[in-house]
Amino acid sequence: MNESDEGIRLAKRVAALAGCSRREAELLIENGAVRVDGQPALLPQSRVQPHQQVEIEAGARPEPVVPVTLLLHKPAGTAIEQAHRLLVPANHHAPERAGLRFLPRHVAAQRCMSPLETAASGLVVFTQEWRIERKLHEDAALLEHELIVDVAGPVGPEALARLDRAPARVSVSQQAEGHTGLRFAVKGWQPGQIAQQCQAAGLRLLGIRRLRIGRVALSGLLAGQWRYLLPHERF
Repeated sequence: MNESDEGIRLAKRVAALAGCSRREAELLIENGAVRVDGQPALLPQSRVQPHQQVEIEAGARPEPVVPVTLLLHKPAGTAIEQAHRLLVPANHHAPERAGLRFLPRHVAAQRCMSPLETAASGLVVFTQEWRIERKLHEDAALLEHELIVDVAGPVGPEALARLDRAPARVSVSQQAEGHTGLRFAVKGWQPGQIAQQCQAAGLRLLGIRRLRIGRVALSGLLAGQWRYLLPHERF
């Protein structure tokens, strides 16, 4: 098969159209500035035929894709090692999706900075940003995690007193027939810590959901959905 049959690499076509280097053409494509037959084209290695229309967004500059941080609502039962597979366009929080341009580079080489047990659900942070990674690593012992913990049956004053001690602050958030919801605020929380505390207090753990890390919260994400960390948000 010759080149005319299989087409040419999109990056080569863009480089010729823009009068730029192949690397600059790749950056234009990765930044979402290129369309093929009116549709966004995000893969520099994809191939185009001579008859296809290739357009470059006016004023687009060949700059590297800016690193991002993603916030995921991990569902219960999903292993943290598999959670990154949920970072796909279909799971992007719909209200945010309309105003932001998703790029494949946004989910590449993401590092999980806030693991959860497989049975737990809630907020998990993935980042490409070294400042965020350093913040979550260096301040791990200082950042407060807010979690809702469901336990079987009622929780009496004695059991609550066992739980409500440094480094955790614990209060009853909901009581229903057969179970109690407890709100934990814990600095330097680690996976497995709450399970140990509940066991020591004689409570049977039913579920854990993390709502917040520092000042960053789930903010309406449903299980399996993700969103971008916004510029004004700080852990």
